[in-house]
Amino acid sequence: MPGARFLGTGLAVPEQVVTNDDLSRLMDTTDEWIRTRTGIRERRWVREGETNAGLAHAATLRALESAGLEPGRLDAIVYATSTPDHFAPGGGVYLQRMLGTGAIPSIDIRNQCSGFVYALAVADAFIRGGLYRYVLVVGAEVQSTALDVSTRGRNTAVIFADGAGAAVLGPGDGGRGILGYDLHGDGTYAEKLWVDAPGSMYHPRMSAGQIEAGRHFLEMDGKEVFRHAVTRMPESVRAVLAANGYTTADLALLVAHQANLRIAEMMQKALDLRDDQVYNNIERYGNTTAATIPMALDECARAGRLTPGDLVALTAFGSGFLWGSALLRW
Repeated sequence: MPGARFLGTGLAVPEQVVTNDDLSRLMDTTDEWIRTRTGIRERRWVREGETNAGLAHAATLRALESAGLEPGRLDAIVYATSTPDHFAPGGGVYLQRMLGTGAIPSIDIRNQCSGFVYALAVADAFIRGGLYRYVLVVGAEVQSTALDVSTRGRNTAVIFADGAGAAVLGPGDGGRGILGYDLHGDGTYAEKLWVDAPGSMYHPRMSAGQIEAGRHFLEMDGKEVFRHAVTRMPESVRAVLAANGYTTADLALLVAHQANLRIAEMMQKALDLRDDQVYNNIERYGNTTAATIPMALDECARAGRLTPGDLVALTAFGSGFLWGSALLRW
């Protein structure tokens, strides 16, 4: 039986556009170097005063409008982010306060790039189990404030960006809804893509020495991440399709985490998918971590790339390492 169904989607990004040429004035890089390695031409970064929860709020209002629901109809919020506005509490309660929904529950998911897929699984379980009817799922990130915008941090600073995507889920209907998941994690590689500090294992949680060493910046072993991503995501897509009796030929659309255009191209080739079966927008937005999939879904929905009954796969890979896929009937 199908699970939760997408009722509406929305996205929001900061107004500030940061081009590759802009970055070349801050570090030893060029537009050609960035495009060749990542496929990114520009990204959005927040200005002071813009917040993670604020982006999530803007995306949510668009999703609610698309779903034809008022905020008061929401029963719960599942909020995926690795960059909350504060160490505690999580971003979900700030979004709940902005929406004025009343005292509904809010859960934060800290699964980084795969956060939206994991958040979907939680929301879907709520709806399948009859606990809640309408659940808001959000992926929101402000990565720019955790980037070393110098030549030292070039391998991450040119990739990561800010944005939010939201989806309103409700009960499946007429065969339309989420069909299944394939979820995995391997902590062996936890330090290959991480932010070391602040952390509760340190006393104090952040020291002057850690700041001087740049331990509060996002760090990535790009080669190792690439090697695993181009293997794990295709494996996961095949697994969730097979578990539900389908093959890649049945897919109307694959919406993958926008980590790197080269990863997306290799995955498309590995799965033998046509250009019309995939969607990429990383060239305009960069890698917005937990927000990439819902942002791409919203663009697809509004551009007519998704029609009722389409078989759609979502897949993601990132820090943890954590990865997984969801399969749904749109």
